[in-house]
Amino acid sequence: MKMTLAALTTAAALIAGPALADLTLPHLSYRTGPYAANGTQYADGFNDYFTLLNERDGGIGGAKILTPECETAYNTEKGVECYEATKSEAALIYNPMSTGITYQLIPKASADGKVLYTPGYGRTSAKNGKVFEWVFNAPANYWDGASVAVKYLLDQNGGDLKGKKIALLYHNSAYGKEPIRTLQELSKKHGFTLSELPVDAPGQEQKSQWLQIRRDKPDYVIMYGWGVMNPAAIQEAANIKFPMENFIGIWWSGGEVDVQAAGAAANGYKSLTFNGVGTDYPFYADLTKFVVDPGKASQGGKFVGSAVYSRGVYAALIIGEAIRKAQELAGTPDINAAQLRDGFEALDITEARMAELGLPGFGQPIKLSCANHGGAGMARLQQWDATAGKWNLITDFIQPDEEVLEPLIAADSEAYAKEAGITPRACD
Repeated sequence: MKMTLAALTTAAALIAGPALADLTLPHLSYRTGPYAANGTQYADGFNDYFTLLNERDGGIGGAKILTPECETAYNTEKGVECYEATKSEAALIYNPMSTGITYQLIPKASADGKVLYTPGYGRTSAKNGKVFEWVFNAPANYWDGASVAVKYLLDQNGGDLKGKKIALLYHNSAYGKEPIRTLQELSKKHGFTLSELPVDAPGQEQKSQWLQIRRDKPDYVIMYGWGVMNPAAIQEAANIKFPMENFIGIWWSGGEVDVQAAGAAANGYKSLTFNGVGTDYPFYADLTKFVVDPGKASQGGKFVGSAVYSRGVYAALIIGEAIRKAQELAGTPDINAAQLRDGFEALDITEARMAELGLPGFGQPIKLSCANHGGAGMARLQQWDATAGKWNLITDFIQPDEEVLEPLIAADSEAYAKEAGITPRACD
């Protein structure tokens, strides 16, 4: 008979014998290069969440969490090298924070039996767990984001986008290209004109793209940017006096570092988000007490509560909850990667559970399964208040258009399965 997690934790504390093995989560981070300003904040939030669990709770189920970092500089080749260097029997999961790295690691991690967790990035069709057994991308993916942005614009225009012009300004990489197919389908469905404007990495030079925007006068600009591309785009928008309230970034274009350089001119800029903002949550009292004040926070805690830091916290929270579920199912705190995969597929993070974790209303409920590795895919909108220097949430969670997205995910995942020689699981 399987023991409950509470019983496991008590037993671990009372029974004499060898200490539990640490749970190793290699962290492919980037604190250098043109994307460092964003990557650093995410890495800090990710690390600090597990530091809190270790310091306050003794880990998860009595097992301490290790998050050894390997610097990728957001470079795909270095990311693969980091994976190979940190891969071991003890390594449970990888969160590479790069779509390019993710694409390269999907076949490797699947062959090696390692979990890949790519929240809000990576290969969108990995939501189909029948094909991508080892990859999870809850709570939302790139196509969800594109759909939610269009749904928001529909709401702002009385449900009608016919005759409107929307420009997609995107990082010219696997990441930035992800939403194109979705937006093309949505343009057919809703009758808006879509223009596509690639920006070559790292993204500082955008003069020609914004001259085209000034000439074509789109009603809205949707941006899929990262790193230095984001503040450069917002400054260029300000230079041509493009209305900021009509400029919407994906969640990776919605950090404080993205808007602060433009000063007052960034006021009103919007971005998607799938998590809450700021430090007005009970969780942060514990973080201060057990991590920040004792001097154990990454970089001294200088980014605590920022938008991208918060996203790193949320990614760690979801992994932590999957570990708890895996321990419960396996009947032992000392789990392996296959057991962690089972924990993800049984994950059910309710609103009540988020409140127990000190983050009520911070994220949407997440319920995964063998077939669904991506969850409901909802997102909400936040808007920058330059005077107050903070993000304000301006919508509730918005459900993406599954009528459009489900066939796209099915087609892309089936094509991948055929190419990779994968027989999809039954998932009865």
